[in-house]
Formats: sequence, structure tokens, C-alpha cells
Amino acid sequence: MLLSPLNQYSILVPVLIRILIFLFFVFLIDWYSYQAFKTLFRDQNWVKIVYWTFSISVYLFVAYGFLTFNRASLSLNFGRMISLLVLSLIPKLIILGLMFGEDLVRIVTGVFQSVSGNSEGDFLPDRRKFISQTALVLSAIPFLGVLHGVIVGKYRYRVVNHTLEFDDLPEEFDGFTITQISDIHSGSFDNKKKLEYGVDLINQQESDVILFTGDLVNNHSKEMEPWIDTFKKLKAPMGKYSILGNHDYGDYMSWPNKEAKESNMQRLYEIQEELGFKLLRNENVKLQKPALSGVEGAKASIDLIGVENWGKGFAQYGDLPKAVANLSDQSFKILMSHDPSHFDEEVKKFSQFIHLTLSGHTHGMQFGIEIPGFIKWSPASLRYPKWAGLYEELGRYLHVNRGFGFLAFPGRVGIWPEITVLKLKRKKA
Repeated sequence: MLLSPLNQYSILVPVLIRILIFLFFVFLIDWYSYQAFKTLFRDQNWVKIVYWTFSISVYLFVAYGFLTFNRASLSLNFGRMISLLVLSLIPKLIILGLMFGEDLVRIVTGVFQSVSGNSEGDFLPDRRKFISQTALVLSAIPFLGVLHGVIVGKYRYRVVNHTLEFDDLPEEFDGFTITQISDIHSGSFDNKKKLEYGVDLINQQESDVILFTGDLVNNHSKEMEPWIDTFKKLKAPMGKYSILGNHDYGDYMSWPNKEAKESNMQRLYEIQEELGFKLLRNENVKLQKPALSGVEGAKASIDLIGVENWGKGFAQYGDLPKAVANLSDQSFKILMSHDPSHFDEEVKKFSQFIHLTLSGHTHGMQFGIEIPGFIKWSPASLRYPKWAGLYEELGRYLHVNRGFGFLAFPGRVGIWPEITVLKLKRKKA
């Protein structure tokens, strides 16, 4: 359908306005950053040339990356583009804050001197070298932090342990252990040795089961092909179970036809099977142990439920009523649901009591600061009230894993890749 010139104009104008506003802010950030360099290196023109050459090169590289962007392959080059942009902009934002603050002081001082008649020379006092030095030193901190996140942080696996007590946990499952991993995003990996270390670390936990809560790939099943042999090494005596995440469906890329998308999904199902995972799609399984009653053949069980992705603002393929349709109201239940918003929107008030929900999805935005007992913050908290760690509400637990892999930005700053070990205990009377 062809658009009329008027309609084309009405679409283009808002887009151009947004682009101009964005370019204005980019110029403002760089201009203020340049002031710090110019103040410190007044007589060294080569520093100024290097500054603008670097900045312009970054923007040209990023512009080229976005113009040639293909969501079908979030390539390593795209990741490098994002990391270069972050490395360039975050330090400049620190400089902007200090230099803009200094300008406010200079303007107030200039106005006061003019009104009082004490003004001599230029209206604005000269920039202080100390402020520029401080700005550059402070900007180096986030720069080094981001650089560490790109080189080291994205593979800095940590094991997080939680012990949960329940009144109605079957005695046979007292001490039962779960290793949860989430958000592998296999299309982003670039270091086989580091990845193998992470898989070995999962196995070292020697948990009864391994539960994977979605996002095996970024967009396409082929991303997992190089890593199948690595993840096949995961072992758990009572099995490995998984669900789908929002990225697993291929919804974020264009397919030549419906059949191609379906073929990709079928291959993803096959890969899950090759990895040794039992994929739960709005269904459940019973995890069983011999009953302590001594009756031959008697079994004690807990119900493990897996729903497809259900997220507020995302695709909602999950069907919790279907997944629990054949379960007793009195059974002990563990739910795997990729997006933690599902817990607040449906799970916590669901007609059947679900003791523990395991989610992922947020990655903790791969950026934040966590000091136990003092501070826990990430930009993810602006979107998700429950974005990482353990939560309890209405007697039900939710655990949000920070993710095993990474997406788009090839790094982690302050929010490290996580392997969660949960031990279930029967509360003593």
C-alpha cells in the first residue's frame, strides 16, 4: 500500500525530530567532555585531535552497525559495537555531570558579580583545572568497570545458595537440592574454555535436579549448535528439566515464511532433547523418591510444573491452568516460569498453592551494584519489582536467577552470571 505524501510527511517528521533531539544530546555530551580535555591540555593539540577522532569513529561505527543491523544474528560484531558505545558514553556522562554543574556555578557567580558591580573581564569565570581533573579521574572508574565487565565479568560465574523451609514438604525430600540456571543465550558466547568452566561449576554442585528456566538462544536454534557437546555434560541424578523463554520462539526476527519459523522451533525442541533436557510446555512431571513408610513400591513425590513464556508486555504463551489441570490441590509444587512478572500477575494468587516459582529473564540488566546488607540496585528494578534473588509473598517463594549468559551488551558490570543452588528443608515441628 502506497502512502500519500501527507501521510509520509506525518510519519517522517516525528522520526526526524527524535533523531535531531538525539543528535543534540550526543553533541552536548561530547562538547562538555571535550571541555575537560581542553582545559587540561590547553597547548597540546594532538590530544584534542585524538579525542575527536576517537569520538567520531565510534559514532560512525555505531551508525554503520545500526544501519546494517539484522536481528536474525546478534553477532559478536554487534556486541562489540554496543560495548564500544557504552565504553565511550558512560565516562562522558560522568564528565557531563561535573562540567555542567561547574557551568551553573560559573553562571551564578557571573550574574552575582555583574549585579554587585564587581565583574572584571569576561562574564563567566574561567574553568577550574581541578574540576576537569576530577571529572576525568571519576570518569575512569566506570570506564574501567565496563572494561572489566566486557573482558572478565561476563564469565565471572558465582554460585548463590538458598535454603528454604516448608511445613508440607514431603519428608523424603528433606534436603532435596535444585540447581537453577537461566538465560544461556548461546548465540552470544565467544570463549569455549570459560564456558566449559561454568558448566563444570554447575556439575560440581551435585544437585538432585538441574532446572533451566528459558532463553537457550538469542533468536535462532542454530546458535546452540556449537555448544551442544559442552552443555550435554550437565548431570543430575533425578534429571534435567527446561522451559522456553521469550527469545526461544524466534519472535524477534523476520522469517521468509511460517514454515521456516516452525522448522526452527522443531530444531530447538530436538536440541533440548539432545542436551538431555525434558522440555515442559504447559505440563508437569512428578519427581519421585521411595516412600519412608517402608511399603514396597510406595513413592513420595513433588510436582514440577513448566509453563511456556508468560510475561507482562511480552508474549503470553503460558497456560498455568492447563499445566496443573491434573494435579492435587494438596501436592507440593515447584513452577518454572521464565518471566518473573508472571508471579505477580497470576501465580501468587492462583487457585492452587504453588510453593516455589523459578524465573530468570531480567539478567539484572547485566549492570548494577550489589553489596549484601547495604545496597541492591540495577536499572532492571525500574521495570521489574522482583528482578533478582529470592522473594516471599503470600507464603509463596519466587527466585529470579540473574542469568548464565549475556545478551546484546557483551559484558556484566556488578551483576555476575549466576548458578543458583536451592536446598529444600522440611520445617521441624
